Amino acid sequence: MPDYAYVAKTATGMETRGVVPAVNRREAMQRLRQKSLFPVSLTETKSASDTSSSLAHWMPVKKEQVADFCTQLADLLTGGVPLLESLKILQEATVHPRLQQAVGRIHDAITEGQTLDEAMAAEPAMFNELMLSMVRAGQEGAFLEDALQRTAGFLRKQDELRAKIVGSLTYPMILAFVGSIVTALMIVFLVPKFQPFFDRLEQSGKGLPWITVALLTLSQGLMRFGWIIPLVVFGAVVGIRRFLASDWGRFQFDRWKLKIPVLGSIFHDAAVSRACRILGTLLHNGVPLLKSLSISSESTGNRLLEKAMRDSAQNITSGDTLSKPLAASGLIPPQIMAMIRIAEESNTLDDVLVKVSDRIDQKIERKLEVMVRMIEPLMLVLIGGMVMFVIVGVLLPVFELNSTVG
Repeated sequence: MPDYAYVAKTATGMETRGVVPAVNRREAMQRLRQKSLFPVSLTETKSASDTSSSLAHWMPVKKEQVADFCTQLADLLTGGVPLLESLKILQEATVHPRLQQAVGRIHDAITEGQTLDEAMAAEPAMFNELMLSMVRAGQEGAFLEDALQRTAGFLRKQDELRAKIVGSLTYPMILAFVGSIVTALMIVFLVPKFQPFFDRLEQSGKGLPWITVALLTLSQGLMRFGWIIPLVVFGAVVGIRRFLASDWGRFQFDRWKLKIPVLGSIFHDAAVSRACRILGTLLHNGVPLLKSLSISSESTGNRLLEKAMRDSAQNITSGDTLSKPLAASGLIPPQIMAMIRIAEESNTLDDVLVKVSDRIDQKIERKLEVMVRMIEPLMLVLIGGMVMFVIVGVLLPVFELNSTVG
């Protein structure tokens, strides 16, 4: 709990100073008024806990911890505990310092009149667009507890999938890192040792193999201009972040993502799955179709699909069915469109959309498993090729010289 240093006046007009502990600024003001003090200034003090707070800012919050927060909040709300009191309880019970601070800020924001999704949106490092869309939907359709439980389930499922991918990629990534370092050291430190030998071969009229010439050029380039590489990488990262910060840049990036071989289909399926799941959940809980489209479009994670769903909402107002404008966008696979079309006719759209999302998620998991299995042998081939390039470039002139002498 932070401390607030105050300068206040008593009922007789005398000035007094001191420190009052409070959860937030509003509570500090209330405590001063209870003491018949009229605050002139009120500032949060810096204490030893602030050091731990600054350190806590850099501590990552795991998806499992955010999922536990959602589950516990849903349990408290289901038990009839008011939202503000539930957040207060969770703030005191949360062990992770950064998450604890975030829960406190959410509590304060709701106290000041914001909704839960608006308060959570101020913590983008912990609560992504999917979570915000689900919470917003739960508030719109009066099923917040169920929305939080579903959100926790999504997060745990994503965390499990991420853990599998990270575990499978650990060895290939270590191999790539070590192999790249070894190759770079060989090019920078080993190849120059043979430079006098290569120079004598050229002076004697014997040309060097093309692979040796390429290796020497690369070695000299790294020695002269290698310091530029970190600057180029840094500049590229800054430029890309600024590009993605604009709406046009994000739209173009999402368009390009869908065209990447192998990964593009995974990105596409993930966006469709998220949209179908949230749209089906909203419709199942009685949220009107137009409102459901508006909310679910924000959770796709892809601006192209978001635009297609918003256009669908506009066409629906003119009397069209959902399947017609979505099919025209070309972003939804034909087999899924056929299921949506049949579901509209049988009035089972909500159940069908959730089932479609489950099938797409299973498909994504299979694709990821295949892709991860392919990375390890490809990485071995790549690192082997890099090392072989250096070895052949250095030794080939020696072999040619021996054959000439022989």
